[in-house]
Amino acid sequence: MALDKTRFENITPSRFITFTFPNPSNSTTLLRVAVLDTPFQLTGSPRVAAMLVPKQRESDWIFSTESGHLQLLLSSPGIARLILTGNQPSNGHHSRAIYHRPARNDSSCDGELGVSLKPLFLALSPKSCFKHGIPEIPILSYEDNVICGVVLERCVGSLVGEMVVEDVEIESGGEASKREFRRRLRFKRMPNLVQTEVRIVPNMGFGLDYVEIGEVEFRLDNSILVHPYLVPMVASLQLIASYIEGRIRSGFRPKALCLGVGGGALLGFLKAELGFQVVGVEVDKEVLRVARKYFGLEDGGGEHINVCVGDAIKVIEKLAGRGNGQSSGSVGAHEIVDDCAVLDGNDVDSKFDVVLVDLDSSDAGDGIIAPPFKFVRNDVLLDARSVLCDNGILAINVIPPNRSFYTTLIQEFREVFHELYEIDVGNGENFILIALVSPVTYSTSDCEDCFLNKLRMVISGAYMNSIKKI
Repeated sequence: MALDKTRFENITPSRFITFTFPNPSNSTTLLRVAVLDTPFQLTGSPRVAAMLVPKQRESDWIFSTESGHLQLLLSSPGIARLILTGNQPSNGHHSRAIYHRPARNDSSCDGELGVSLKPLFLALSPKSCFKHGIPEIPILSYEDNVICGVVLERCVGSLVGEMVVEDVEIESGGEASKREFRRRLRFKRMPNLVQTEVRIVPNMGFGLDYVEIGEVEFRLDNSILVHPYLVPMVASLQLIASYIEGRIRSGFRPKALCLGVGGGALLGFLKAELGFQVVGVEVDKEVLRVARKYFGLEDGGGEHINVCVGDAIKVIEKLAGRGNGQSSGSVGAHEIVDDCAVLDGNDVDSKFDVVLVDLDSSDAGDGIIAPPFKFVRNDVLLDARSVLCDNGILAINVIPPNRSFYTTLIQEFREVFHELYEIDVGNGENFILIALVSPVTYSTSDCEDCFLNKLRMVISGAYMNSIKKI
């Protein structure tokens, strides 16, 4: 059936159209063309841009799904219509197919393809773009740090949907002698967002010169955190280091509640490197299966780690006592939230020293947003405060879609918590917002504070030094 080009004469918010087109560089193959219009109402003349899909990544959800396409559009300021063009993805998924980034000199071929496709891009542009002559259609490039990769497993969670676990080699900052390998978890509903990332290293016996993704066995290295915002989340503990030191000296393990488990890297790090007792809450049990199989989360939680399946807000509500008829913020030592015992029966203190929140929006149409809108409600924040001890803190990963969202979020937190601090992760996306129940107090000197010294040994001091009161 012939494609009616009049369909493209106007911008229709959120309209998504795909079709195939003969490849001008190879008459025996077809290109997949996908056209997506901005979900927002326009106020001025629309701008159109095109993007060539990187070779060998045509089946990647970033380029082959509407949600991935939407994230690319939203990350291209001022663009009202984004046209993706690439080779037709192969049928089916080859779970062990290895991706290798094409050599840099292949970019000349892409340039030639872009020139030959210019008439197509113009034909797919709205009529209003031609008010002042033939418009320029910029060809955007997609770049990330992945050199090569292989999919280990594709699976489906009942709530988060399709997932992929992959091993990748990433660029190592120009140091040829230092190669970096990671294991990652991504969700199809938000394909441009890496949900979990941990370092992996080759098993003994393999020199780095001979290591190839997909051909050797790797083991996990969970002694460091590599996901961009996890280190600054942990750095927030500096604000209550003296208090935690006092807890430890009194014979108690400090306690952390992690809302959002993913691969479990944060939980394992808090327990192994900082001596915390940790409770994790994850909404989808399939995610926990993946975390145990591929990311080292101890089966069944393990000593000093308890993990439960449940909605984070409902769990907070239960812990606060509103969800089970209790009137206080304390819960019994064996209180059950969904399918697990949340608290260690040997710990008489039922409150947490820190709550760490790593939740994102489940609606790709909202863009990449953290936390979800429903978490930033006064009643939810009051519940979160009530499960914290008097000197406790809440640290939350924030990916604001705009400054207004972040300003509103800060205002909501300011109504509930005594002091607020912020860490700019420095990647142009994430901020860590830190909320304190009580003002910061310092009761021991740095040289006496063993916990603070340990914290400085296991995470980057740069983030600790960048904590800013707001």
